[in-house]
Amino acid sequence: MRPATSKRNFNRRRFLAGTSAIVAGSAMFATAGGILIGPNAAWAIAPQAITTAEAATLVEMTRALYPHEKLDDAIYAKVVASLDEKAVKDPALKALLQTGAADLKAGKWDDLDADAREAALKAIDTTPFFQTVRGECVTGIYNNPDVWKIYGYEGASAELGGYLHRGFDEITWPDQA
Repeated sequence: MRPATSKRNFNRRRFLAGTSAIVAGSAMFATAGGILIGPNAAWAIAPQAITTAEAATLVEMTRALYPHEKLDDAIYAKVVASLDEKAVKDPALKALLQTGAADLKAGKWDDLDADAREAALKAIDTTPFFQTVRGECVTGIYNNPDVWKIYGYEGASAELGGYLHRGFDEITWPDQA
């Protein structure tokens, strides 16, 4: 038999239900404390310059820009966290991110399917907002050692003597061409 619970006793489910809201129809949650939590609490970011709702929109934008099935949203959240960190020190960047996220929301970003999101991004691809987020994605995703591991890239080789005697002779794809 379960003990009776009072209004003061909170379990995890009640806490989450009372302090978080589903953001953007995704599996991300924004807590009342200003933390964006990924699915199954696998990752979290606490944006300082932008809101959790803006961060959630930017996470979805970064995934739409560079969609990789093998990558978890945590990789994209790190990109947004990096932008947020820079925006703390740069009011112009903060305004750019906030306005860009608001513009995406105004365009019903949350309701768009993948093709419509791609079209929405193509429509803004020359804007400073788009170029800023895109640039951060390039370095934030492809310079990330966690991503390298997923795709089997061992990283730079120069400091290890190059690839000539470190795997160059192990490649098989030229024989298959």
